Formats: sequence, C-alpha cells, structure tokens
Amino acid sequence: MNPTDVTIEVLKSIRDETKQTNSRLDRLTVQVDQLSERVDVTNERLERGLSDLAQRIVHAEIRTATAIAELAGTVREMTGVLKNASELRPRVERCEQDIVELRTRLEVAPR
Repeated sequence: MNPTDVTIEVLKSIRDETKQTNSRLDRLTVQVDQLSERVDVTNERLERGLSDLAQRIVHAEIRTATAIAELAGTVREMTGVLKNASELRPRVERCEQDIVELRTRLEVAPR
C-alpha cells in the first residue's frame, strides 16, 4: 500500500467512527429530551400537589382558629357560671343555717 492509500483508509475509519459517535449523540439527545419532558411533567404535578396542600393547610388553620374561638367563648361562659356559683355559696350556706335554726325553733326533727 502506498502512503496515500493508508491515509485514505485512516480517514475512512475516522469518518465511520465520527458517524457512529454522531448517531450515539443523536440517541443521547433524544433521551435527554425525553427526560426533560418527564421532569417538566413531574414538576407540574409537584406544583399542583403543593398548591393543593397549601389550600388544605389554610382550610385546616381556619377550622382550628374557629374551634379555638368557640372554645374561648365556652370557657368565658363557664368562668361566669362558676363565678356566679361561687358568689352564691355564702348565701346558700346562710339559707341552710337559717333553715336549721327555724327547724330548731319549730322543734321539727331534722332529716
């Protein structure tokens, strides 16, 4: 073989390998594009999921705040009832004492 033939063969080999490399790069580009599309779809699903979760959290916080407000009102009412009951205790005790005294005066046997 003369030097030009060898050069031609080397060039052909380089050309063939370049074609193979280009083919592999094309397949890789397709795979990267597909992966990119899948990532985009996944991101959209995540964004929707996060938005839904945020709305659910807001609704739960509203329900919790409402329940706490109702509980605070109930506690306030119960505090008033207990306060009134404690204010009545001395009066009830006096009434009971008066009843005992009246029974004693009337000589009615206590129950």
